[in-house]
Amino acid sequence: MAAADRTTDRSAGRSADRSALTMARMLGGMGALHFLAPKPFDAIVPRALPGSPRTWTYASGAAELAVAAAVALPRTRRAGALAAAGLFAAVFPANIKMARDWRHRPAPLRAIAYGRLPLQLPMVAWALHTARTARPAPATPRP
Repeated sequence: MAAADRTTDRSAGRSADRSALTMARMLGGMGALHFLAPKPFDAIVPRALPGSPRTWTYASGAAELAVAAAVALPRTRRAGALAAAGLFAAVFPANIKMARDWRHRPAPLRAIAYGRLPLQLPMVAWALHTARTARPAPATPRP
């Protein structure tokens, strides 16, 4: 492999790492918010789900924290990114509920609620791209 190719590969790897770590920070921050300020999340839990909205808020927060950790670690990044794609798709019904509930709110709040809907697609695409570009975990030596 030529030196230029190795440099390009390293640069692409660093860019993929930065992107994955950005995703991990975002997921970790949102996961923490589920525990620090749960009320807004409780409000967007679809009524069709059984049990308490707070239980779903905490469960989804824990899922976001776990996925953030998996994405942050190179060894589990591929699986974590696939889990992130699933998580981003799974929370879409909550975004729909928020958009419906906020349809009579002031325009800036409606824009936030409606803007979240089409943003789920690039979020899923980002997670899938992260999974595709994750470098294979190094083999662990056997004792």
